[in-house]
Amino acid sequence: MSIDFDAAKARLLQLQQEYQNRIDKIEDHIQNPQDDLNEHWDDQAISMRENEMRKTLLFETKQSLNYVNNALSRIENGTYGECTVCGEDIEDKRLQAIPYATLCMKHAS
Repeated sequence: MSIDFDAAKARLLQLQQEYQNRIDKIEDHIQNPQDDLNEHWDDQAISMRENEMRKTLLFETKQSLNYVNNALSRIENGTYGECTVCGEDIEDKRLQAIPYATLCMKHAS
């Protein structure tokens, strides 16, 4: 395996920034709703549903950011690109598709 660690790190840093921007935007929408609740029950129900969706997106984005941060740590400690189950190299195509992958194709299935 011939991982370009500089390219992998650059891609992960880009993803890190994208995820952090999403988190900031979602948190802003949750804390400062664009649509004020009014007296209409239907509007309140829609607003509550949208807020729940934002919370779900926030959770998923924070989880993705955690994966990216862990991958950056693995680059620093020299274990990036190794399957956490078998220790074998993760396939290049898999790392290109999912730069924070921790499992080879065999163990990801």
